[in-house]
Amino acid sequence: MTLGTEQHDFASLLSWLDDQQDNMVETVQHWSKVNSGTTNLDGLATMADLLVDALAPLDGTITRHDLKPSIDVASDGTKQEVPFGQLIHFSKRPEAPKKILLTGHYDTVFPKDSHFQTPKFIDDNTLNGPGVADMKGGILVMLNALMALEKSNLAGNIGYEIIFNPDEETGSHGSGDMLAERAKHADFGMTFEPALADGTLAGARKGSGNFAFVCRGLAAHAGREFHKGRNAIWYVSRLVADLYDLNGIQEGITINPGVIEGGSALNVVPDLAICRFNVRAATFDEMRWMEAELDKLVAKYNQEDGFSVELTGNFNRPPKELSGKNLKLFEMLKACGHDLGLEVQWKATGGCCDGNNLAAAGLPNIDTLGVRGGLIHSDQEFVLVDSFAERAKLSALLMLKYAAGEFDFNDDD
Repeated sequence: MTLGTEQHDFASLLSWLDDQQDNMVETVQHWSKVNSGTTNLDGLATMADLLVDALAPLDGTITRHDLKPSIDVASDGTKQEVPFGQLIHFSKRPEAPKKILLTGHYDTVFPKDSHFQTPKFIDDNTLNGPGVADMKGGILVMLNALMALEKSNLAGNIGYEIIFNPDEETGSHGSGDMLAERAKHADFGMTFEPALADGTLAGARKGSGNFAFVCRGLAAHAGREFHKGRNAIWYVSRLVADLYDLNGIQEGITINPGVIEGGSALNVVPDLAICRFNVRAATFDEMRWMEAELDKLVAKYNQEDGFSVELTGNFNRPPKELSGKNLKLFEMLKACGHDLGLEVQWKATGGCCDGNNLAAAGLPNIDTLGVRGGLIHSDQEFVLVDSFAERAKLSALLMLKYAAGEFDFNDDD
């Protein structure tokens, strides 16, 4: 296999990553025991301290950023602030001619009171635990790949930034602006979400938006003055039926009403009902079509006497459509995989991540460079431990070849 040009032999650097395998597995178990669910601010603070310590060997500039809270609709229909943990930003050699943005999230979907708190081995190569794949394991892959880069005499050719955000699992509402801003200063992005267990990467991604219909009617006694009331649950039910019927009109659109809230007692006509729903769109055209259809529904239902509806939310993650530069980046990674004896494949997915945000800012990126694993967002989440060194070598080789000038984006649209 070819691991470098005549002037640059990368084999010793990749061998060093093999030597870090056991340490990565040991560290991910330690990190997995720290509950860092998106809403667990204390746990996020603990995890942030661990990440700052882990960044120290890279010897760059580390800053922490407080994020503005997002606004959500509470069960009573009022708007409330949702606080986040801190964003960690790392910068190394900003003056270098080549620049990469690397991103990872340190929050998980498991709240502080989750029953799923402790990692355990299922077999010799399968570790089950919160965040072991998504994506504390991926962060370790990133950091070790960068340490290998720093051992190379080519390291000075590349400057890089790292963003560790605490809110990816709920949509990166607080960190989205920072992701978009730093994307403007990089040549390409690397995000360390887990690959599938067989190593397949995510290619094109659907965009995603979380929305809510806040429907209001008029309360009344269900027996004595039923006809004076305006039943918000009946109202929202009709609205949701019309919403759901939009499925199938556009090929890439899926609409999932996920949560309905409303009512207080069986003898009271409910004056408030809320439907929370998610929309996925494969293209920007589909996203704009969906936004227009939602506006039409709101206008239609606001004409009903005694009722009103307010739409909240947006497409916080636009679709990730593969550009020419993105495809070139995948082909370069595929060539790196070939050098390592790995087959690199990718396919479209309905899921989304911070790779969507980077693509929307114009930055070509690969967003599943983390460990191989699966069953994420469940208590069956697992990582295949032999993928730690494997995936670290893959990312390190991509950066080393970029530093050596073996590929660039200057001749692509």
